[in-house]
Amino acid sequence: MRLFEVIATIVATASTANARYIMYLTGQHNLVPEPSLVKDITHVAIAFMQSSTFNRERPTSWPFFTSVEDVRSRFAPGTAIMVAIGGWGDTAGFAEAARSDHNRKLFAQNVKAMVDATGADGVDIDWEYPGGNGEDYKTIPNSQKAWEIEAYPSLLSEIRLALGPNKLISAAVPGLLRDMLAFTPKTIPLISSSVDFLSIMTYDLMNRRDNVTNHHTGLSLSRESINAYLEAGLEPEKASLGFAFYVKWYKTDPDADCGSHQPTCKTVLMEDPETGADLGQAGAFSWHDEVPSELKESFGKALDDSVYDKLGGGNYFWDEKENIFWSWDTPEAISRKFPALVEEKNLGGVFAWGLGEDAPKWEHLKATTTGYQVWKKGRTSNTPTDSLRDWIGKDEL
Repeated sequence: MRLFEVIATIVATASTANARYIMYLTGQHNLVPEPSLVKDITHVAIAFMQSSTFNRERPTSWPFFTSVEDVRSRFAPGTAIMVAIGGWGDTAGFAEAARSDHNRKLFAQNVKAMVDATGADGVDIDWEYPGGNGEDYKTIPNSQKAWEIEAYPSLLSEIRLALGPNKLISAAVPGLLRDMLAFTPKTIPLISSSVDFLSIMTYDLMNRRDNVTNHHTGLSLSRESINAYLEAGLEPEKASLGFAFYVKWYKTDPDADCGSHQPTCKTVLMEDPETGADLGQAGAFSWHDEVPSELKESFGKALDDSVYDKLGGGNYFWDEKENIFWSWDTPEAISRKFPALVEEKNLGGVFAWGLGEDAPKWEHLKATTTGYQVWKKGRTSNTPTDSLRDWIGKDEL
């Protein structure tokens, strides 16, 4: 075998071996399907352990809804089991940790103690978000959190120093450009040097802070998210694309002419302009949740009559009678993202929030797994795009 063929084989093998398939396993939906449906999953992030747990001096317990040992027994041998720390609204522990060298070291040493005690393979840092725009953005202005932008990479660096090179560190990071305050060309190289990969939350890209409807996990907006990180210096191999196993809805303005310019339409006011509190005009539920009674009829129509927007790359339905805009990914919409984003951008992996959220039919999990399998196989061939196009059977991605 000639030298360049040997090199090509080594590169292809390494690329395939590093193809990540990550699932969040959440306390709200702690469900795992039969082994055949999870055998391809490479990483599981158990969500969440509270960030404030790691601010204490010498903690002796690690409160959690499950155990690493139990979760490990439910997946294939060799699956990396990670503990996700934080989550939406849980920022105080991170802010305290990042504030000083002493606090960062304390937090990092406690993370190591937890990993050692639980047998976890690593941690996922889910700080939403360093620099501001989190749940409390109306009550604590971003100007008071600007210092976190430089402190965030330092905290990750301290965690890496404590855990060493053989444990995994990932971070869940914002998908909306307006929330990427701490993810810049200056900070991304520093962040990347401490983590094994970033899970880019390419969902909730339309939320109650907006006043015009859009796809909450659309292909076009997801591409904008991925491009922002890559252009800021993130290595494609360290980027993971996110999928949402849940549905979102928003109330539209009854006086707006929504029928003439879908999928964008003016919404009603969805959050309190002073406090940021939810006004009950938008929401979400997973495939495992019971559909709220007041939404059942509308959602039934959405399931029957939704359309795929080829421009924005998202599945949607507007209920003219109820003035409700629905947004979610069908299995077909999921399949399109592999050639159009994962393969096109040479990304290192995919993930979903969350595994149990797709029970009991597991249709979105199956679509994601099939996409992953075809993409992973294509990484060793010279024509991955052709194999992915053949699989989804579509010319338009």
